Amino acid sequence: MPPKPVLIAQITDLHIKPPGALAYGRVDTAKALERCVAALGAFEPAPDFVVISGDLVDTPSVEEYDYLKRLLAPLRLPFAGIPGNHDSRQWMREAFPAAPYVHATGPLDQKIEVNGLDLLLLDSSVAGKPHGMLEASTLQWLDAALATAVDRPALLFLHHPPFKGGIWHMDRQDLFNADALADIVRRHPRVRLIACGHVHRAMLTTFAGIPVTICPAPNHAVDLDLGQLREPSFKVEPPAFHLHTWFPGQDFGQLVTHQIPIGQFDGPHPFFGPDGKLL
Repeated sequence: MPPKPVLIAQITDLHIKPPGALAYGRVDTAKALERCVAALGAFEPAPDFVVISGDLVDTPSVEEYDYLKRLLAPLRLPFAGIPGNHDSRQWMREAFPAAPYVHATGPLDQKIEVNGLDLLLLDSSVAGKPHGMLEASTLQWLDAALATAVDRPALLFLHHPPFKGGIWHMDRQDLFNADALADIVRRHPRVRLIACGHVHRAMLTTFAGIPVTICPAPNHAVDLDLGQLREPSFKVEPPAFHLHTWFPGQDFGQLVTHQIPIGQFDGPHPFFGPDGKLL
């Protein structure tokens, strides 16, 4: 039997507000997270770990983080989160004090080992700003961490994408020092994927020679305006999360990312009947 794959679920951009409040007066992000948590709990086989890649809350406050923790309580899977531009490092550190933070103060970078995989969570948040930046301490730590256990594949997670996706008002608030990240990634071939959030819709490209993805959100999507035709807008599209699936093997194994829709859908139905014939 081949070794079982390692399943890393990624959810992002939860934007939890105080109880009863709607994002932009329209989107019930709490209900969206409840549905997302239920979908993660029902998925078989169960993911080995869940990464929340930023914007856990919306207008950061202690009340929002307390509500977030109540909404996440039914999630019976290990998880960790990193800040986005809507988060507060201080309140997030206080809300999740047991997380394996690398630094006693400053960026909430983390390293998590899951069944032969290294998950390196990078804090790209800049207090009070929408764009991202990896601080010098994060870059130094990342370079050193990747220089150890060089036979283990590593997945990098951060909120802000290091590339332009074509949505004009999001491109101006992506990762400002992407070149510094690229220099490190090119030095360390064990990096197999960079996974991001921030844009609320799925994207895939390459960066520094490896795949980089953006995970869709469980609540609302940024309007796919590739022609600068509209004011910054959102749409309520089908929600989803990503499932990064690592198959162990030679040359750091193989990584496949699946997009999992959130909701109830007809099926599964067998293709073949008891006689082996196609139905």
